[in-house]
Amino acid sequence: MTTTGSWILIIAIGIIGMLVQWKLKSVFAKYAKVLSPGGLTGAQIAQKMLNDNGIYDVKVTCISGQLTDHYDPTKKTVNLSEEVYKLNSVSAAAVAAHECGHAVQHKVGYAPLRLRSALVPAVNISSKLSMIVILIGLFIINIFPALFWIGIAMFAMVFLFSVVTLPVEFNASRRALAWLQSSNSLNQQELSQAKEALTWAASTYVVAALSSLASLLYYIGLGNSRR
Repeated sequence: MTTTGSWILIIAIGIIGMLVQWKLKSVFAKYAKVLSPGGLTGAQIAQKMLNDNGIYDVKVTCISGQLTDHYDPTKKTVNLSEEVYKLNSVSAAAVAAHECGHAVQHKVGYAPLRLRSALVPAVNISSKLSMIVILIGLFIINIFPALFWIGIAMFAMVFLFSVVTLPVEFNASRRALAWLQSSNSLNQQELSQAKEALTWAASTYVVAALSSLASLLYYIGLGNSRR
């Protein structure tokens, strides 16, 4: 693919990403107004799912922000945004159960999660330095081409991380929906709503992976054109 084609692809994916983010916020806001039948808040849903899966060493905490919910395997905490933590809604139940899905993955040793965790140290470095190495490498590509390709390899690590994240996120959602159904936390209609919300959330990771791929192709094309 030419650098022009890659650049057009990057712009197109960026626009799609903004639309997906808008739709995600819209869906979550919509189902934040739908009360779950059991009357449990997101924090209570999370605690119940953890207990039902025999997980007693993970703490459920409240953090600031919107859609900032995440599971931290190093600290063993399910971190829920204030809206999810305190509210009793379909959106809160879906998000809380999803994050607990990661805790279940951690407990059972889900392979993609283990791989993603192993990649974190390298990705943290690569995400900070890859662009610097690539830009410097472009200036001296005819003198020292290896530096540019080292930068490409670092950026490829970021892309790999985004790809490995996909099965981790989709699997966590499947675990969440299965538990919400088996525990009778949501009825059939609400399960459908929770599935819609989680599907849009997962779509953001798909867009992120595609964006990383398009950027990687662009940099490779740019490097080849400078040689």
